[in-house]
This record gives sequence, structure tokens and C-alpha cells, in this order.
Amino acid sequence: MAKVLCVLYPDPATGYPPRYVRDDIPVIAAYPGGQRLPSPQGEPGIKPGALAGCVSGELGLRPYLEAHGHELVVTSDKDGAGSIFEQHLPDADVVISQPFWPAYLTRERIAKARKLKLALTAGIGSDHVDLQAAAERGIVVAEETFSNSISVAEHVVMTVLALVRNFVPAQRIAVDGGWNIADCVSRSYDLEGMHFGTIGAGRIGLAVLRRLKPFDVHLHYTSRHRLSSGLERELGLVYHPTPQSLVRVCDVINLQCPLYPATERMFDDEMFSHVKPGAYLINTARGRLCDTDAVVRALESGRLAGYGGDVWFPQPAPADHPWRRMPNAAMTPHISGTSLSAQARYAAGTLEILQCFLEGRPIRPEYLIVDGGKLAGTGAASYNLT
Repeated sequence: MAKVLCVLYPDPATGYPPRYVRDDIPVIAAYPGGQRLPSPQGEPGIKPGALAGCVSGELGLRPYLEAHGHELVVTSDKDGAGSIFEQHLPDADVVISQPFWPAYLTRERIAKARKLKLALTAGIGSDHVDLQAAAERGIVVAEETFSNSISVAEHVVMTVLALVRNFVPAQRIAVDGGWNIADCVSRSYDLEGMHFGTIGAGRIGLAVLRRLKPFDVHLHYTSRHRLSSGLERELGLVYHPTPQSLVRVCDVINLQCPLYPATERMFDDEMFSHVKPGAYLINTARGRLCDTDAVVRALESGRLAGYGGDVWFPQPAPADHPWRRMPNAAMTPHISGTSLSAQARYAAGTLEILQCFLEGRPIRPEYLIVDGGKLAGTGAASYNLT
């Protein structure tokens, strides 16, 4: 019997289940590029389109786990020495966490987790796990690659338009009973003709570029893996060898690269000194890609015209986090990858990975981040341990 410790975000304040506005979600046949959708054995334990990512949703895992004699502990209490997560960690065989409500598996916590064999991310992005420490311990790290890539890409497009068109202040004026059109439009521009650049052109970054091409913008990118010349021609992409080269010419900059030691705080005061004045910065990747105070300074000085962020550090962010009150920002509490559509896919992927692991079958390479004491699969293509 295995003990599965699952950390999920809290239930809705109004209670669970919520009142849904749709009875179902669209069915997609495959991910872009032909990658297979999650394929767990048997029916998921929760209906697609239901709220699966909160504590009561349990990712639909309980029916399978209990039917096979495994123990499931689900909690949102993850921080501090007295948390439920810390209490159960020493004898957990599997830890499941989400990027939106991460249980940080630091080197110290991994040392306490004496039985831990699998650290599983319900979603995309396993930087909340100390990958080096996991590799040294022989712990498998896996995630549901592509499960919410399009969800995040759509959120990026929404945020770009909200910032450039000055939607948030205009909406606030309308809600507050005002009608001062001049105040609404004094910071509003057309996206058409602007230069848009993404730092990181993997699954999400490329999906963003594809979705923005019809807006008649000039598209730029930089990435550790250069795209094919055919794809560059198809989308009209300009490749930059460094982020500094890209930020000098782009009106809108999108952060879409993984977080690891070499990318932590890449957007600091020095990087902002290269940014085109009046640019917009979008970050749905990871909060620690940016120096928190440097972002605030860039907005207050006018170097940045706006910052659109869905990711913070730590998560959840404290009530006094400076990004909650900085000017000209469009912030959300890390929701981009956890739409109900995305939840259906990453819940199914989590079940598939658990079934493979617990039943001794190989996990798909595209799901693997660390295996056999080293980066593997998607992890080898996306992360560095230093």
C-alpha cells in the first residue's frame, strides 16, 4: 500500500461544489503537434468540467486509490512546521502538488521525506521541487506536459490586450459609476503594429506566437532551442540570441521560460535598463523570474507602461506583497493554467502517471522531469540543475 499526500488549493468560499455555468466542456482530440492526451485506465473519478483542483475535488483520485488499497491524504495546509503537509510528509510515498498552490519540496523537506519515491506536479512546472535534491535521492519527478499549455497561452493574449487597451482602469471607472472617457483612453493603444517578443518559445511560448500573429504584430523570440527555419518563415519570426537583444526592440515582452538557478531574477534593474521605454511585461511563467522590487521600480519610473502577472513568489502571496498595489498592473492569483478545461486534462494525466508508477509501468517520457538520478524526458529539454 502506498500513501499519497496531495496538496490542493482550498475549496470555494461559497462551498463545494460550485454552481457551474456550463454542463460540459469541449472535447479535443489531441494536443498541438499530435501529442496524445492523458489516457488513464478506467473512468476518471470526477466529471470533466467539474472543479477538480481544490481539496474537495481531490483531482478525482480517491476511487482508484482506495479500490487498490492505497491511502490518500488531501490538504491545502502546506506551509510551516506544524502544517498537515509536514505532519504526513515523513511517511508519504507520493507527493502531489500544483503550480498554483505549491507545496515547496525543498532540500530540507526532501530529507524529511524518507519514503518519498514520486513528486508529481498536477499541471506544468516542477520548479517548486528541488530537482537536484530529488535527483540525488533517486526520486522521480513528473508532470502533465501540455495539459494546460493552451490555457496559459490564452491567458497571455487576454493579459496583453487588457494592458495595451487599458481595460482594468476603464472597467473600474464603469463599475464605480463614472463615464470619463478621456481617463479611460489616455493610456489605451492598438496592439496592431507593435513588436511582441517572447522569452521562451516552447509549447506555451509558441502557442502565444501563433495566437498573436492574426493581430498583425511583429513577432520576436529568444529560446534555448531555436525553432526551425520553416516555422520562423511561417510566423514571420525574428530570432534574438539573447533576452537583452529582444527587450531593446519589443513593445510587449512575454516571459515564458522555466525557472531554474540561471533564470532566477533575470528581470532585475540591469535587465530593465535595456527594456524599451514604455514596454509592457507579461509573466505567466514564474514569479521568481523577476526581482519583485525591480518590477515596482520599473512601473513607478515609467520604464514599464504595464505589468501583467499571474505568478508570484511565494504562493499564495502575502496580503502586503508589493505587486498587489503597484500602478498600471493587471494581476491574477495564478489561475492561468487551472481553468476547468485544464483541470480535466491534468487530473486525467495525474491519474495516468499514478497508475503507471504504482503498477510498475513506465511513465511517458514527455511527463518525466527527473528519473534515474538525472534530468529526463521533458526535464532534460527544459531545465538545468545549475
